[in-house]
Amino acid sequence: MRGLVWETAEELDLKLAQRVRNIRRRRSISQKKLADMSGVSYGSIKRFETTGQISLVSLTKIAMALDIAGDLRNAFTQIPYQDIQEVINENKCK
Repeated sequence: MRGLVWETAEELDLKLAQRVRNIRRRRSISQKKLADMSGVSYGSIKRFETTGQISLVSLTKIAMALDIAGDLRNAFTQIPYQDIQEVINENKCK
């Protein structure tokens, strides 16, 4: 049985953006500096931090610039099985 989702996709995106913004701020990196470091436009970084909207490739570039790409790389790697059928399905794929 699947758990209830208490947040919308937009709310989850915004929380992720807030976490990234907090990392940027605690490292004393301005949005402009992060744009230079990552190759992502200043406007995209500003929009991401305000709305949570960004392309996956831009998020990856930001994570690399902030040296947190490992966290992004490991997303979805420790997902528990929901049922025995998932285990069977995974073994069929190997």
